[in-house]
Amino acid sequence: MRVGVLALQGDFREHAAMLRGIGVEAVEVRLPGDLRGLEGLVIPGGESTTIGKLAREYDLIEPIRELARAGKPVWGTCAGLIVLARDIGPEPPHAALLDVRVRRNAFGRQADSFEADLDVPALSGIDGAPGPARPFHAVFIRAPRIESVGGGVDILARLDDGAIVAARQGNLLATSFHPELTGDDRFHRYFLTLSATGT
Repeated sequence: MRVGVLALQGDFREHAAMLRGIGVEAVEVRLPGDLRGLEGLVIPGGESTTIGKLAREYDLIEPIRELARAGKPVWGTCAGLIVLARDIGPEPPHAALLDVRVRRNAFGRQADSFEADLDVPALSGIDGAPGPARPFHAVFIRAPRIESVGGGVDILARLDDGAIVAARQGNLLATSFHPELTGDDRFHRYFLTLSATGT
């Protein structure tokens, strides 16, 4: 399986390492031609304005939309969630694929970064363990918050205060946090199940 990681800015190397660790061929994507033959794409955390600007400069936005419309899974983490969202506030959206409204830096500055254990029922059985999924330890760094979702969007995880921090819309996956910065590969494995099923 060949999965791309958008490698314009941000922590793309960590995602690629996590994917390789579970037996996936991870391809760094910088130009439209790099998307050919891929079975999925990860848009990593970083600086969403920079990632969006570079994606436009390198003519990547429409090819990413085409990949998603073809049913290939696309996952945005942190800044990648902002790139996927249809509504990011006063700024124009980037790929505008995921039917959510997002607020950038919703939890504060870098100094306000935090970690939290999340209940994520969708991860049940992903690692082969029977029964309910164990909590997922999530790392939030200048994280966005999903403020509302459209009718076709499933909420996968919330913080204790109700804030939405993970969602799925068909073949689109979004997390406010950084699974690639933990030793837990369950979200990456879950993403690959979208790749396998195309649902």
